[in-house]
Amino acid sequence: MSDSEDDVPELVPIPPIVKIPVTIITGFLGAGKTTLLNYILTEQHQKKIAVILNEFGEGSAVEKSMSVGQSGELFEEWLELRNGCLCCSVKDVGVKAIESLMEKKGKFDYILLETTGLADPGPIASIFWLDEGLGSEIYLDGIVTVIDSKHCSQQLDEKKQDGSVNEAIRQVALADIILVNKTDLVTKQQLEAIKSRISDINSMAKMVETLRSKIDLGLILDLHAYDSTSRSIPCTQSSHSNDGHINDAVRTVTFEVEQDVLEDKLDSWLQELLWEKSGRDREGRTMEIMRMKGVLSVVGETRRVIVQGVYELFEKEPSTEWGSERRINRLVFIGYNLDKDILMDSFRTACL
Repeated sequence: MSDSEDDVPELVPIPPIVKIPVTIITGFLGAGKTTLLNYILTEQHQKKIAVILNEFGEGSAVEKSMSVGQSGELFEEWLELRNGCLCCSVKDVGVKAIESLMEKKGKFDYILLETTGLADPGPIASIFWLDEGLGSEIYLDGIVTVIDSKHCSQQLDEKKQDGSVNEAIRQVALADIILVNKTDLVTKQQLEAIKSRISDINSMAKMVETLRSKIDLGLILDLHAYDSTSRSIPCTQSSHSNDGHINDAVRTVTFEVEQDVLEDKLDSWLQELLWEKSGRDREGRTMEIMRMKGVLSVVGETRRVIVQGVYELFEKEPSTEWGSERRINRLVFIGYNLDKDILMDSFRTACL
């Protein structure tokens, strides 16, 4: 029998797009970022990792093997290593630039992006986060910050002429994992003091002590820190969270509220807090939110809703079912001029 125009055509399934995770590696000058990358590039980890360098110095053999193009091209040279890693230098770390890089050399399992030592990772993170509508083949997995135990306090104390928060603090505040590196250069008491101070700034991030940036790669890769499968569900039990009313230093503030929230009021609250910067502490200073994360109990939703925020950007995404567990809102804020009671009271205006 011949084919008929009325025959139903056979449907060919379209394979799902496998997205490639991007981990941003940041840290102040000399903290050990390039040492970490060199360690990753020489380890046997069964991954095809592309390392994108956005900083060039004198000390790295990997960096010396590459050069920035003089005529404005995207990337000048590739270095292919025996363990399957690839290394390149780029001038543009935008989504389209990275995707064109992937087209040139094929698919990777993972992308590591090293920022300059003076970079605020927030704007870089926003490039790769919230790009679902563009059909991107890459996604932000997490931010890894490397700190130098010996010089960390001095870097955190640096005052900027315009009074703004310095880059070292921003790098700690926005981290999902913090490598406390060069621990052999400080005493045990000094190390504990540094870790306590870092936890005051960002109690949401996991801290790992390292020597020469050596770490189990399973601790820094595949974090899913910006989606609903994140390993770090916000918890208000941290002994380092800041529960004081007023503090103009960058701190972590956490709280819990049992009432369910109304989604439209929640969106308005987030927009006013993050976009309009309407929050004020008791001295009238603007509460600046650098990073936020929360588990929310939303009216009419049987699943937990994860909310994430970086500066003005935020996203909500359903996660796992509540089941028989007590429904409760847990929120974590990292920023300055934060007042816990005022934040909590303003959040209650979005509740049922």
